[in-house]
Amino acid sequence: MNIKKYQKLIFLILLLIIAGITLSVYQIILLNKAHSTFENYYAFRGCTKLLNKNDDFGTCQTNSGQNIKIVRFQNKWYLDGDLPCGFLCF
Repeated sequence: MNIKKYQKLIFLILLLIIAGITLSVYQIILLNKAHSTFENYYAFRGCTKLLNKNDDFGTCQTNSGQNIKIVRFQNKWYLDGDLPCGFLCF
């Protein structure tokens, strides 16, 4: 292989690495925004109808008709049963 082929290969690998990092950062930002407020998480989960809500939890209906409960945990909003602490939440 000559130098030009190595340069193209290195450029392609760097491009893929940059694309992967960019996508990862975008996903982190998107998830942080979704978990920040009830309204953001409500939209993130695809809710179309609010059934009830208080300061600590809310129940909504998705466009598929499924009722889901959204709870507040450490000042962020999550799907009930899907908290970040796993079995340590009990």
